[in-house]
Amino acid sequence: MSLPRSACLLLCALLLSGCATVRYYGQAVGGALEVLNRARYLDDVINDDATPAETARKLRLARDIRYFASDSLGLPDNRSYLKYTDLGRRYLIWNVVATPELSLSPRLECFLVVGCLSYRGFFDEHDARAYAAQHAAAGDDVFVYGIPAYSTLGWFYDPLVNTFLGYGELDLARLIFHELAHQRLYVKDDTAFNEAFATAVELEGARRWLAWRGVQGSAAVEQAEQRRHEFQALLGDTRARLLALYAGQSPDADKRQGKQQAFAELGRQYQAFKARWHGYGGYDHWFDPPPGNAHLTALATYHEQVPAFTQLLREHGGDLPAFYRAAAALAARDRAAREADLQALAQRARD
Repeated sequence: MSLPRSACLLLCALLLSGCATVRYYGQAVGGALEVLNRARYLDDVINDDATPAETARKLRLARDIRYFASDSLGLPDNRSYLKYTDLGRRYLIWNVVATPELSLSPRLECFLVVGCLSYRGFFDEHDARAYAAQHAAAGDDVFVYGIPAYSTLGWFYDPLVNTFLGYGELDLARLIFHELAHQRLYVKDDTAFNEAFATAVELEGARRWLAWRGVQGSAAVEQAEQRRHEFQALLGDTRARLLALYAGQSPDADKRQGKQQAFAELGRQYQAFKARWHGYGGYDHWFDPPPGNAHLTALATYHEQVPAFTQLLREHGGDLPAFYRAAAALAARDRAAREADLQALAQRARD
């Protein structure tokens, strides 16, 4: 990001927004500038004697994944993820999702350029938690979670960040594929479409990456994927139960009691899963603090429409360029028609 362009974006915010929003755009511009201005070329970091050996190894792996994304997946061939920034912290940004007490519909957050999203991101964790506290004080359910990456949608060349490097090979590949998919296709004001498309691309990309690496079908990979599917199904069942509860005609007091029971049952079922998984606790963070509506809403944003996109890819014979063209055609439709098409795809996937 060049300073003149960032200054222009901030000026637009100043002209169009109130003081609170001005502060928000200011932290967003400042945070993005820090990420971009501290970036160094991967080769320079890898060949620097001061770079720890494990960091250099991970960066070489990330570089290979990046080239694979363009060569084999048809994702944008640009300078994104060919530089590296070390921010010295665990997460790049913290997202805040808020929902009403008895609803799974997110409070929408609307911004310049990207439109309305189901979350608000902050470069400072304290700011994120302070914003979440405002929603909680008003009676909303809130969820604050750190994420390692975001996409500037091709406006700028996003660097790798140290927040990527704690991931294993498969998750690192999925992360890079996901963020590049946002550069390939993005629909303003439709977070669920964008995240499901990118998630479908990341999953297919990960499968092809493992096959290329000759580790497709390994016991560890299959076990991890099975656990992921089981946990997502568990959360999906809880979400369906709550959707039915909130849509019903019961008094709010009864809905609150049903909500409490649904989340208690979720916790009990998770403990049963852990026992079957021989104590594996990779999803423990979901229960600390205890989950609420906003947790399930965040999950649905990324996964609810994935089966539809997976079916779309299947109907195009696994041909990624054809899949991208079909997804772009969906994106060009009005929202009601687009959602109807996705529902039809999801139904065909279930049949």
